Amino acid sequence: MLKDRILSAIALLAFIFAALFLFNPFYFSLTVGLATTLAVWEWTQFADIRKIFWRLFVSAVFGCFLFVWIYSSQSYLNAGRVFINVAQPILLIAVIWWVVALCFVVTYPKSAKLWSHSTFLQFIFGACTLVPFFVAVLKLRLNEYIGSSSHGIILLLYVFILVWAADSGAYFAGRAFGKHKLAPKVSPGKTWEGVIGGLISAAILAFVFVKFVAGSAFQVPMHQFILLSIVTVAVSILGDLTESMFKRDVGIKDSSHLIPGHGGVLDRIDSLAAAVPFFAFFYFYVL
Repeated sequence: MLKDRILSAIALLAFIFAALFLFNPFYFSLTVGLATTLAVWEWTQFADIRKIFWRLFVSAVFGCFLFVWIYSSQSYLNAGRVFINVAQPILLIAVIWWVVALCFVVTYPKSAKLWSHSTFLQFIFGACTLVPFFVAVLKLRLNEYIGSSSHGIILLLYVFILVWAADSGAYFAGRAFGKHKLAPKVSPGKTWEGVIGGLISAAILAFVFVKFVAGSAFQVPMHQFILLSIVTVAVSILGDLTESMFKRDVGIKDSSHLIPGHGGVLDRIDSLAAAVPFFAFFYFYVL
């Protein structure tokens, strides 16, 4: 099991870095679109769709939609322009959705009466989670692409590493000091002490990034950038809790077994699916 986890992690990291550094915007977009489509396949379980045919059908329709969307915008994407007319409202929808999701998590299991076994609502929730994630990843990756192809890579990697580092900080703080449960009815293992450890890790990483990495290329005041990073990590925890809530409601442990030793795509991106759109919206349209 441990061997499978290590080998899968190495393969995943190698693929991510290859996509970031070697793929042009069009092929990078297709790659992100494929990952998003796989996540849709897993999300169909939350919509209480059990038959393989219908899960494949929903995923195929979504995948075709993404492909047509990407293909029709190919020239814009290669110029670093990401769905310029719709990116902002899509990311705003994500911010609103995560406020709603917070209410669901805080009031679970009572909130399940509103959405449990509702295929329509789960489709809405899935769209509000995964489409903004797709758009936000491209928006960050292709930021100032024509002027500097590496600028967006640094920005996107920062958000990824921010979430991963905060997750590690939360894990160790929770193991060492965790006593007060964060959301016992959703994810019994998470504690408030772990959350505090993750937020402190985020603040430290944001300070180091602005002070020693970003330089003049990122024109955002340090205190605003640190605050955004801290809140982004808080939202990433909400993303993890929301997927845990949906999985608990349908009685599954992992979203799938697509990644040996790691579960499914949703299990790997649940935190990022919340954090990346939230960060992108405030970074590009608020700060």
